Amino acid sequence: MWHFISEQISERLGQDFVCDDIRQIHQQFHTRSFRVTDGRQRYFIKVADAIALPRLECEAQGLDRLRIEESIKLPHVICSGRVSQYSFLVLEYLNMSEGSVDLWFQFGQGLAKLHRANMQEQYGWDEDNYIGATTQPNTWQKKWCQFFAEQRIGYLLQLLCEKDVLKVPIDKVVTSIKQLLAGHCPPASPLHGDLWQGNTGFWKTQPVMFDPAFYFGDRETDIAMTELFGRFPEPFYQGYQEIWPLSPDYQYRKPVYQLYHLLNHALLFGGQYIQTAKLHLQHLDN
Repeated sequence: MWHFISEQISERLGQDFVCDDIRQIHQQFHTRSFRVTDGRQRYFIKVADAIALPRLECEAQGLDRLRIEESIKLPHVICSGRVSQYSFLVLEYLNMSEGSVDLWFQFGQGLAKLHRANMQEQYGWDEDNYIGATTQPNTWQKKWCQFFAEQRIGYLLQLLCEKDVLKVPIDKVVTSIKQLLAGHCPPASPLHGDLWQGNTGFWKTQPVMFDPAFYFGDRETDIAMTELFGRFPEPFYQGYQEIWPLSPDYQYRKPVYQLYHLLNHALLFGGQYIQTAKLHLQHLDN
């Protein structure tokens, strides 16, 4: 496998590269991550089962589509492919560190600028992709309330019901979400889609984002995700507000947007996430 990946990297670079020092650094969703070097150059490589290639390719496409705002660094895609029973994705390796107050402020500013760039007339994307290991439908839709209620909440509730993880009246919940978001017609912004601190970092003087679940939608969904598993440092929000202030009504929509990620975590990990998702669903009826 590593010989084939070395050849693919060499072909893309136009110079010889041999995966010499190979060190596993992470594992999640049946995907192993490695730092690989030949003593001169280093790369970040994800390896998964062969059937996971579409998920890795969607990640690469999302990174390329988000490459809009220069102040935010996204790792460059080197190549991807399949060898034997494995699929792989090779990315630029970034030696990341913790961010200073100034860098978090810059991150917030950069995200606001990204959200304002290349906006679309409808919500969705040209193809479905993934949120973690879960398929994420992205059929273009003119109404945000319908897109989010059906293709985000309704879709995940259906998966949870099919796997007997969570039983709820799906049609009732979808209708409630539509009513809650009715009249809210936000710009269709380019979104990271899974923006928690584990998918961010800092490299040199730039904030970094990776592992996107890209689509065009309400920018508030990205902000809501940053507040779900522990808020980002306050300078991030100050920087964002300076460029594109959020509506005061965002606080009413935030729990609805966070529900999407809680349902996905209930599907992927079970446990306490199931109970937390139930509590959020109950809140919709109050």
